[in-house]
Amino acid sequence: MLSLTQNTSRQREILEVVFRNGWDYMRSVLTGTSADEPQLPPPEVLRKILVELGPVYVKLGQLLSTRPDLLPKSYIEALSDLQANVPPVQWIEIVSLLEQELPQPPKEIFRAIDQESVAAGSIAQVHWATLKNGEKVAVKIQRPGIDVIVDQDISVIKNIAELVALTDFGKDFDIVALAEEFTNAIRVELNFTTEAYYTEQLRQNLSKSRWFDPDRVVIPKVYWDLTTPKILVLEWLDGVPLLKSKLAKTESSHKYQKQRREITTLLFRAFFQQIYIDGFFHADPHPGNIFYLRDGRVALLDCGMVGRLDPRTQQILTEMLLAIVDIDAQRCTQLTLELSESGQPPSLARFQNDYDQMLRKYYNLSIAQINFSEVFYETLQIARNNRIRLPRNMGLYSKTLANLEGVSRSFDPEVNLLDEIKPLMTDLFRRQLFGDNPVETFLRTALDIKSLSLRSPRQFEQFLDRLTSETLKWNVNLKELDGLRRSLDDSANRVAFSIVVGALIMGAANISSGSQTAQLSLISNILFATASLLGLWLIISILRSGHLK
Repeated sequence: MLSLTQNTSRQREILEVVFRNGWDYMRSVLTGTSADEPQLPPPEVLRKILVELGPVYVKLGQLLSTRPDLLPKSYIEALSDLQANVPPVQWIEIVSLLEQELPQPPKEIFRAIDQESVAAGSIAQVHWATLKNGEKVAVKIQRPGIDVIVDQDISVIKNIAELVALTDFGKDFDIVALAEEFTNAIRVELNFTTEAYYTEQLRQNLSKSRWFDPDRVVIPKVYWDLTTPKILVLEWLDGVPLLKSKLAKTESSHKYQKQRREITTLLFRAFFQQIYIDGFFHADPHPGNIFYLRDGRVALLDCGMVGRLDPRTQQILTEMLLAIVDIDAQRCTQLTLELSESGQPPSLARFQNDYDQMLRKYYNLSIAQINFSEVFYETLQIARNNRIRLPRNMGLYSKTLANLEGVSRSFDPEVNLLDEIKPLMTDLFRRQLFGDNPVETFLRTALDIKSLSLRSPRQFEQFLDRLTSETLKWNVNLKELDGLRRSLDDSANRVAFSIVVGALIMGAANISSGSQTAQLSLISNILFATASLLGLWLIISILRSGHLK
C-alpha cells in the first residue's frame, strides 16, 4: 500500500512531481485516501508529468499512446511523440558496456565508432559505426543501469494500479492486468534480442509480395553475432525521415506528384500485407520510423513494437472496413461484439444507436473526405462508453492505421484511401475464401465432398432400414412439454375419480332403495361415506390446484 507514511525516496519524488503539477486524483491515490472515479489531467499536463518522472514513465506514456481503446484521441496525440528529456550517456560508460557485452574487444570488431550518439531515447541510444570489413552499422546500446530503474519504477506502478483497482473504473478495465501488461512490455524492450527477432521476422515477411515490389521496401539486416540483450547491431540505412525528404518538400508537379503517389501506394500495400495477410505488423509507423533512402527505397525502422492478428480477427476487421464504407451501423455493432472480450453491453439498443449517430456524420461525404483513422478512434470510443473491452491488438491496429494515414496524407494530401485499398480488398476476400493456395483448398474441399458422398448412401440406407423395421426413435425436445403432460395426467385422474365417485353413489342408492336387512343398510351407508370422502378429496385437490375454471 502506497502512502505518505510508507514511501521510498522514489515514491516521494513521484509525489513531488504530482503535487507540483496539480493532479489531485493521483495525489489521493498516492496518499492512500479514498478516490472517486479516476480523473486524468489535461493531455499536456499528463505528458509533462511523465517526462519529469523519467525514462520508465516516458516509455509507459509511449505504450499508452498505442491504446486508443483506453484513452481519448487528444491523449493519444499528446503521448504519441513523447520523448524523454535525457542527455546521452557519457562515452566512457558506453565503452564499458560494449566491453562487457561483445564477444571481442570493440577495437577488434569496429574499424571506427562515433562517440557522439545519433539518437538518444529513454531506454537506449544509437551510434554510427563501421565494421572491420567496411560495412556500416547502427549500434543500439542500452543505457547502463536502466534495468535497476525499471525494476524500481515497475514496483511503484503496480502499487498504484492496485489502488486504482478499488474504483469502478479499475474494475471495469481490469487495471491490475493492464499494469502487468505494460510492465511486461517495458521488460521486453529491455531485451534487444526480442527486437532483433521482430526485425528479422518483418524482413522475411516483406521479402516477398504479390502487391508490391519487395526490393523497394527495406528492413535493416540484423548482425546476430554482435547482438546481445543489451546491444543491437543493425545494417546502416542512409536516408532521412520521409516527411523531411526533398521529395516531400518539392513543389507539386506532375513528375513529383507521381513519385509521391507511388511511394504512398507502396506504403499502404506493405502495411496491408502485414496486417491482413501476415498477421504480424510494425505497430509504430510514425514519421520518424519511415525513412526515404537515397536510392529511392523506403525503409521501416525501430521494429521493437509489433502487433499480431489471428485469421479470424483479420476477417472481422476486413468486414469492419467495408461496413464503415457502407455506413452500416448494425453490421459495425455485430462485428464489434464478435471482437469483444467482455460480452454484451449493458444496452444493445444504445450501443447500436451510438454507432448510427457516429456514422450518420459521414452520410454526405465522399470517401476521399473520410478520415478512416478518425472513424476507428470513434469506434473505440463507442466501445469504451458502452463498457465493451476489446483486445489489446485492436489498439495497436487502430494506432497503426492512424499513423499510416497521417504520414500518407502529410506526404501526399490528395491520396484517397479507398482507391489505394480497393484493388487489395478483392484479393483479400479471395484469399479468405480460397486460401493462399486455391488448388490445395479445392482438393481439400473435394476430399470432404467425396467423404460425404461415400457416407451418405450408407447412412440413408440405415435410416430406411430403421424406419421399415419400426426401430427408429425421434428425440424431440419441446418447450414446456413436461408441464403439458403432467396437466393431462392430472385431468385424466380427476375424471377417473369422478366416475368412481358417481358409481359409488349410484350403487349405494340402489342398495338403499331395496334394502331388506340391516346388513344391506350398513353396506349402503359405507358406500355413501366412501363416495362422500372421495368427492370431498377431489374438490379440495381442484381448489388447491388453482385451476377451478
